[in-house]
Formats: sequence, structure tokens, C-alpha cells
Amino acid sequence: MNFLAHIYLSGNDRQLQLGNFIGDFVKGNKYLDYPQRIRDGIIFHREIDTFTDTHPVFIDTVLYLRPTFKRYSGIIADMYFDYFLASEFKQFSPDKSLTRFSYEFYLTTLWYYKWLPERLKRFIFHFISSNRLKKYSNYEGLHSSLSIMNQRKTQAINPNLSISFLKENEEVLKSYFMEFIPEVINFARNHELSEPNF
Repeated sequence: MNFLAHIYLSGNDRQLQLGNFIGDFVKGNKYLDYPQRIRDGIIFHREIDTFTDTHPVFIDTVLYLRPTFKRYSGIIADMYFDYFLASEFKQFSPDKSLTRFSYEFYLTTLWYYKWLPERLKRFIFHFISSNRLKKYSNYEGLHSSLSIMNQRKTQAINPNLSISFLKENEEVLKSYFMEFIPEVINFARNHELSEPNF
């Protein structure tokens, strides 16, 4: 799962959301440096990743993508799933629009700015000003996010190929997402946080 899904699965708890948002940027036992509820969010992020990466539907999604995207299939699957969550957000959040959800979270990142890892501090204002979470809901916004990944992480992420593949296979990919999302929501609602064993 990518940024939007991790934040969404944290419910309305701001510190839990923040911890879930920064989870990929906090390695090993560095989570211990954070206040308890942000720490819980970091741990929860790892638990969501484990649930997702071992779930049969997500595995099937990655296998479907692998002939085209090779070792980056998992990353592309995460991005596609955020796209489907964003584009169908009203279905999963009937009481709060994606616009409101996004801006409430942006305020959270500013309120807890001091707890953002340095790498996130360097791009959080661009993340907010470009309305990154809302942009996941359309092809152009997803292309923009993939382009940022292409520039900052790996040039093997091909935004044009990713969007053309999505357009050609959207029905199949959406069926994977719609089968998976109720299960990860149920997991999030019923999870019990525990200290990881490092």
C-alpha cells in the first residue's frame, strides 16, 4: 500500500496517521525515538505491509504485473491501489470527501512537523502544495507521482508505461483492488498493535 492507503487505514487518529505515513522512512528500532501514538503508527505501517505483501490477492496482482514491470511490480501495484482508493474514495469514506481528507492530513503533517524524518521534511511542502493525495485520483496526478519516483528513486519506474498499462488493464486491476480492499480494511479495524521483535 502507498501513502493514501496507509493514512486512510489509520482512521481519524492524527498521530497514528502520521506514524503510518512516515513508516517507510523509519528503519529498525528508530521507531522508539517517537511518542507512543506515532510509534504505534509506524508499527501499524509495518503490519499493514506484511498483511498486504502476503495476501493472495495482492500476490496475484503483482504476478499479473510482473511480465511488464519485473522487480518493480510491487511498487506499481501499490500505486495502482492508491489510484483506485482515491478515484473511488466516496465509496469508502461516505462522510468525508478526498479533498477534505487530504487537507486535514496536510494540516497534521504541519502540526507534527518536528516529528517528520529529515527526508520527508525536504519534500513535505511540495507534497502539500501539489495536493499529492488528491492527485492519485486521476491519470495525470498518478503520472506526476510516478514521475517523481522516477526522478528520486529509480529511473526504472516508467510513468508513461505505467499509465498506458493501467488504461489497458483497468478492469482487471480494479477487480483485484475491490477484492482486496475490504479485507485490509477489516484487518485495520481489528488489529492489535504489538511491539515488533527486532
